[in-house]
Amino acid sequence: MSLIRFALVAALAATGPAACAADHWVFLGTYTDKDGGKGIYRCKFDDATGKLTEPELAAEMKSPSFLTIHPNGKFLYAVGEGAGKDGGPVVAFALDAKTGALTKLNQHLSGGAVPCHVSVHPNGRYLIVANSEGGSTAVFRLDDGKIGTRTGFAQHEGDGVVKGRQDAPHPQCAFFDPTGKKAITADLGIDKLKVFTFDPDKGTLTDETEKDVTAPPGSGPRHFAVGRNGEFVYFCGELDSTVNVVRFGPDGGATVQTLSTLPKPMKGNAAAECLLAPAAGRVRLQPRARQRRDLQGRRRRQAGRGRHITGDIKAPRGIGLDPSGKWMLIASQDGGKVGVWELDPATGAGKETGQTVKLNKCVCVKFVPVEK
Repeated sequence: MSLIRFALVAALAATGPAACAADHWVFLGTYTDKDGGKGIYRCKFDDATGKLTEPELAAEMKSPSFLTIHPNGKFLYAVGEGAGKDGGPVVAFALDAKTGALTKLNQHLSGGAVPCHVSVHPNGRYLIVANSEGGSTAVFRLDDGKIGTRTGFAQHEGDGVVKGRQDAPHPQCAFFDPTGKKAITADLGIDKLKVFTFDPDKGTLTDETEKDVTAPPGSGPRHFAVGRNGEFVYFCGELDSTVNVVRFGPDGGATVQTLSTLPKPMKGNAAAECLLAPAAGRVRLQPRARQRRDLQGRRRRQAGRGRHITGDIKAPRGIGLDPSGKWMLIASQDGGKVGVWELDPATGAGKETGQTVKLNKCVCVKFVPVEK
């Protein structure tokens, strides 16, 4: 059976009211290997009805597996999962929110093999990249949207307990905290959230090894979401299918809770992506399970109880939550489509709408408001 992923919802600290419904552009990242896409695709999404238009190619590039949007909404950045000691490309695009058009500005090598994640500093002046096979975190200065010089770099060290998956560092995800003075990288290979002090004036990283967060052995931290005030971080363990809560204090952070994402153990299961919902204080994440159907569940932090529902989607690699909090889009990497789920505002449960569009090897979903 093919490898698939499912979404879990955890009721946690509130994240604020839902946004008003409005039309959005949806940008989709793909793998461009055999039978894959050709680059970054664009759809239009109607928040009132949940209708998604057919994808059209917005920018051609090799394997843009992860996308991120600049805080001002005027730029989009993508990593191309290339190999080589200097890494694959990180590409900057100007984004026209009226038409959804992307115009390439420039690109820069990521500084390590297989860049897999990118995000932007809260002040919009820096870009941070996780290099999975290079085992490193890199920071680049941004200049009018273009990617400039590399200002920070950290080579990770160590290994983990799972042979074949944790023989070396494998960063999977990197974000700045809300203050902009700390950077965090989830490293699957060493079972840690690497914590760096970040200088927002110079763009430099200082490795705070003593403040690194140690994850449960063999969990393999993959993707995380930072709470609004930075006190809590929620990460999924790819290798043990868990959702974990980290609490940060002045002396660093510690994992304070671990919950399984599964109703029962499943051979070959692995977790994928973790997002904060725009309302009702929920975290959604995507584990992967060897089943024919997708599963979605909801967990309360206090009780640790879950509810799962089924859905017809294979290997959903990425999820996207519209800003109204009413809809969830799931990119089906192996199913060749993107599906729309309607979310219950009271419970967080998802109902499959049957609305889908075809797109091969789609792995990332990002929303941008349509400018009128």
